[in-house]
Amino acid sequence: MSEVKISAEPRTEFGKGGARRTRRAGKVPAVLYGHGEKPRHIALPAREFAAAIRHGGNNQIFNIEISDGSAALALPKAIQRDPIKDTYEHVDLLVVRRGEKVTVEIPVRLTGEAARDTMVMTESNTVSILADATKLPEHLEASLDGLEAGSQIKASDVKLPEGTELAADPDFVIAIVQANQDQSIESDSTEEAPAETPEPAAAEA
Repeated sequence: MSEVKISAEPRTEFGKGGARRTRRAGKVPAVLYGHGEKPRHIALPAREFAAAIRHGGNNQIFNIEISDGSAALALPKAIQRDPIKDTYEHVDLLVVRRGEKVTVEIPVRLTGEAARDTMVMTESNTVSILADATKLPEHLEASLDGLEAGSQIKASDVKLPEGTELAADPDFVIAIVQANQDQSIESDSTEEAPAETPEPAAAEA
């Protein structure tokens, strides 16, 4: 995943009122922290930040250039959004260094097809890994090919890029393959019905 350069300004107003004024100015309130440094309050351009997240996802690495002359390489750790306005309310950014490994949640894509007459139930869309902060994969993959009903896709089944380690429990369940319910219902309904016992003929008087 490539880095995105983004400008920022120091924030001097805090609290809900200050955050509202920052957002009205077209910026996202944010906090930079990590490596024992004192947290720094900054404001990011809302449009540029939103575009970067849409393209790179929540694990997008930012090369932040602050107007006071300082700079930082950072990774979003907590993003607050307004689901109604579809805007970013606040961002926590973790300062990272090149070559440093961080633990992050990465989306998992299921590839291939399970056996016929089965359905796949997704238990989790992401898995936790340990990877170089500047070389985070956009997604990971796990294969469903030929899996029968009752099979599971676990964290240990996910293909990991070189230099990446699994941080999640290897037995963490990502997806379950089940028998297709429609097929089961159809099979039950087509079972041979028991033969009806003919009624005895009436005796002649």
